[in-house]
Amino acid sequence: MLHVIQHPSRHIFFTGKGGVGKTSLATATAVALADAGRRVLLVSTDPASNLSQVLETEVTDAPRAVPAVPGLAVLDIDPEAAARAYRERVVGPVREVLPAAAVAQMEESLSGACTTEIASFDEFTKLLTDPALLADVDHVVFDTAPTGHTLRLLELPAAWSDFIDTNPGGASCLGPASGLQAQRAQYGAAVEALSDGARTTLVLVSRPERSALAEAARSSAELAALGVRSQRLVVNGVFTASDPDDALAAALEARGRAALEALPAALQDLPLETVPLQAHNLVGVAALRALVGGAPLSLLDGAGIDAPDLPPLSAFVDAIETDGKGLVMVMGKGGVGKTTIAASVAVELALRGHAVHLSTTDPAAHLAPGPRR
Repeated sequence: MLHVIQHPSRHIFFTGKGGVGKTSLATATAVALADAGRRVLLVSTDPASNLSQVLETEVTDAPRAVPAVPGLAVLDIDPEAAARAYRERVVGPVREVLPAAAVAQMEESLSGACTTEIASFDEFTKLLTDPALLADVDHVVFDTAPTGHTLRLLELPAAWSDFIDTNPGGASCLGPASGLQAQRAQYGAAVEALSDGARTTLVLVSRPERSALAEAARSSAELAALGVRSQRLVVNGVFTASDPDDALAAALEARGRAALEALPAALQDLPLETVPLQAHNLVGVAALRALVGGAPLSLLDGAGIDAPDLPPLSAFVDAIETDGKGLVMVMGKGGVGKTTIAASVAVELALRGHAVHLSTTDPAAHLAPGPRR
């Protein structure tokens, strides 16, 4: 059983590279804490949240009890809904007071992506600091977006607190700075909560893969620089071959073992736990309980699966090349291999003599090692 279940802090964050199992582990932890008699709020800050599918229950932007788990409530921060509510809180009080042109200008200044981001962040900081929201909760478990987004989220309390200090008469996508002293106190309290190891634990989730562990190492250093030093490392999906004569299984086990033996220096001092690769789909409360120490589920019946006859990636590159110049966009769920496919296509086109520009819009920026920009 994970340490954060046996010794939980008030706030528990799960973060890591896309596809490493953050949602599964965060949700399983929340279920285990609720099963132990704690009152738990599970919160997703991921714009691509799939909590509804994992828990097999409806999740909204208001806390909702999970029928199958007494003591557990779940909340999905909806960025657009948060932005609408935030705009109304800022503009609503002056709508009938100021001229229509002034109100329209305020609404325009609060209509961009910055306001959407800060409104989500505003909801996030309330969950760290608002006594009224937390009166009936023992633990808040955060299932976060992939690390690039999460680092941005955790940087904001200090950044906006500093902005309010240094721009008392200015304006921003938060609204007029002169009216932001309440937020300033809230953001300062959020920084304090995140830096307090007695109240906050951050769980870096990884896979036994060099790229995922390298991402965790970079994130650990950046989080420590933000003051979030109460960190733990959980390596999820550790594979052990049951048949030593299975060459593929043995190779997968050896690759994972080698990645763990070459653990980046930034991670070597963190408490480390491993979670074995599961043979069942991690959907539903029973599967989540089994993930963190419950009775194992029975395996699938082993019926064969007919794999579709798909063309190789080179055929896809042939089609792109035939069209001449163009734009190729690679997208999908975190961890499915978007970066690998995009880089492979770009390299192959370059090897065929084409001028190629490879770029990323992912805040985690996995195209090259090194600090995120």
